[in-house]
Amino acid sequence: MIVKVKDQALAQAATQGMDEFVQVIVDATYQAIGGTLNVETMPKLNADQITLLGYVALRDELMDGGFVQLIHNGWGGFIFHNPFDKAVRGWGIPALCSLIRHAHKFYSKYHEDIERDCSDEEFMAMFERYPEFDDLDDQFVEGEEGFTSAVAHYVDDHLDRFCEIEP
Repeated sequence: MIVKVKDQALAQAATQGMDEFVQVIVDATYQAIGGTLNVETMPKLNADQITLLGYVALRDELMDGGFVQLIHNGWGGFIFHNPFDKAVRGWGIPALCSLIRHAHKFYSKYHEDIERDCSDEEFMAMFERYPEFDDLDDQFVEGEEGFTSAVAHYVDDHLDRFCEIEP
């Protein structure tokens, strides 16, 4: 699917920072697929576009509530059952690949309980029940700026894989 981004919007976002630059492309990609990444819209995107949407979901969930939240909110299967780790390694982010692989071990062990419907109180208790994720959450938070910078540079260096620039 061709994702179109206005040159002016991209240039303006680039002056505001890497997060804004990436977000302009992410927003345009979601707009192109009707706002939702799912089994029907995923085939419309290429591997790089899917990886970018996955990274932003991963980043947003981990920065907000860590791996427990990511898994509970339904992103675990996407991150751990797809070659997402290999894709980010291919983008030149081996530390993120390693972090995901370490988290995958705990995901495999605990995901059924973490993914179940529960009250807010039960959800909050999961953070205490699964402290194995704590160090991984901290590693992501500490490395997030570098990870996002690497993603932004990859996108910028391979812009034609993500979008078509319109005047």
